[in-house]
Amino acid sequence: METTSRVGAQAPAAEGGQQVPSARRTVDGYLLAPFPWYGLDEAFTGPRWLMQVGTSADGAVEHGSIGHGEEPTVRSESTEDKERFAVVITVAASPVRRSADGTGLLEATSVSSAAWLAGVGLLSLTWPGQMDHSLRDDWLEQQTETAWVLADDLTGSEWSTLSLPVDGVPTAFHYRESEFGWVLAGSTQEGVHVGAYGRGMSAYGLGFSMIKDIASYA
Repeated sequence: METTSRVGAQAPAAEGGQQVPSARRTVDGYLLAPFPWYGLDEAFTGPRWLMQVGTSADGAVEHGSIGHGEEPTVRSESTEDKERFAVVITVAASPVRRSADGTGLLEATSVSSAAWLAGVGLLSLTWPGQMDHSLRDDWLEQQTETAWVLADDLTGSEWSTLSLPVDGVPTAFHYRESEFGWVLAGSTQEGVHVGAYGRGMSAYGLGFSMIKDIASYA
């Protein structure tokens, strides 16, 4: 799969009841991105919050996440039925290219990159009921690998096609559901890929639009 490195994905860490958004970055990293950011469109009137950005090996901003709805937590007791949130991930569309120092190549990004980041993001906010703390690390590693495999096969049976508006234009997304929530990924006309994941909010009624002023989220 053409994608950013798995190390560079910087999925939010979550353990033992820590609130994931506490690890989010300030707006500074978002302002360094040479591409536009996307979020839910104006039909969504709830809270919006910055999460974090991810960088390539040479330090360039390649992707980042914007949260919508209730800030989710990860803890041992089940909260899945109470949470209502959607996270939108913007991924710069980049070809294979040389690193800034000329010592190596940076991998290309694709819709699969957005799908994998969304899948891992959902998993990072998931703690299966009755699972011991020590077992969750093994579970998360196994499920992360599964998310990688699924994202590498967007035409497979695990995915369906969902048409949602992006800047008002109907756009095809790859979409899948699991017991943990939903994941989708597609591309925009502005040269970026968009991934999203959530729980408690139906993906079928969502729309996406370019964020006009990311600084207003600070």
